[in-house]
Amino acid sequence: MNNLEKYLFQQLSAREEKGILRRLKITNPALVDFTSNDYLGLAQSEELRSRIDARVEALQPKNGATGSRLLSGNSVLYEQLENDLKTIFDAESCLVFNSGYSANLGVLASIPSRNDTIIYDELCHASIRDGVRLSLATKYSFRHNDLNDLEKKIRQSKGNIVIAIESIYSMDGDYAPLQEIVNLSEKYGCSIILDEAHSTGVMGLNGSGLATSLNLQDKIAIRIYTFGKAMGAHGACIAGSKNLINYLVNFSRPFIYTTALPDHAIIGLQEAFKFLQIGQQLQTTLHHKIEVFKRSIKTSSSPTAIQTVITGSVEKTRQTSALLLESGFDVRPIFSPTVPEGTERLRICLHTFNTDEEISTLANQINKHA
Repeated sequence: MNNLEKYLFQQLSAREEKGILRRLKITNPALVDFTSNDYLGLAQSEELRSRIDARVEALQPKNGATGSRLLSGNSVLYEQLENDLKTIFDAESCLVFNSGYSANLGVLASIPSRNDTIIYDELCHASIRDGVRLSLATKYSFRHNDLNDLEKKIRQSKGNIVIAIESIYSMDGDYAPLQEIVNLSEKYGCSIILDEAHSTGVMGLNGSGLATSLNLQDKIAIRIYTFGKAMGAHGACIAGSKNLINYLVNFSRPFIYTTALPDHAIIGLQEAFKFLQIGQQLQTTLHHKIEVFKRSIKTSSSPTAIQTVITGSVEKTRQTSALLLESGFDVRPIFSPTVPEGTERLRICLHTFNTDEEISTLANQINKHA
């Protein structure tokens, strides 16, 4: 065994001993889904699929994009989609990326420079943290949703100051205090990067997210929307000024050097947003499901589709997840390093397609075992 193989083996063995080694698993379709991010059920909508299939059949697009958008990968469909998105998100301009991960990398690695400062919430997603690492700017984290700590970090910062936050945090399901953070940004002349990954589709008119629902879209310099969650598709977009989008086209490496999405993926996104616009009741249905869970669970709950039950240990989390699995519920355990040690948890995602009975039964099972 060479040195590289020894290192790999040692790292994997250490995680195995802690009981936190990740493994790929095939999702069992017989289980009740309380794990996926398909909050609105669009990924499994037969009506939406038929709309997409009809358009793909009519247009007969190429199987692949054949290159990056700056070379051979751009299309009329791409530009139509971006025009649609800037209307939906009430932005001057939009630029589609292949994923939310690449969008966060593309923004944070290319815009803040060596003399600037990035301040990010300590519970921000790994894609934000990785983008921060790639930047040459000075970096500070602030305590989760702690406005006093954020203001303290702002006061010790230099250059252009960027605040990176999320609308809804993926492991706790809570909101950012967006209005208050906007107030701080205006007081000190900061810019906000807002990741709307878990609010896209489920909040705001036509799924436009938290910022527009609070009429704060003009106060946010950069908004990032992800389509692989509630929209049931793939890809992401960045919404902002024309100068921002032109800058990213010229300087964002994850955009410049990535093969574009194929036409059928673009068609899927167009149809998903059209479908959501004619099905606004989906948001109302999801809110009802959240209320059913909150009424049934004994532990604290969040106001969003993401619910967490913190057990505090790897073994307790694993045992409870296994018991729920035996009862027919797909609820996954979350361990470190995804969450800090001692905050191991069950992460429960609610969906429009979960029945009230399934939700209340799940909550009762958790009340017994967690």
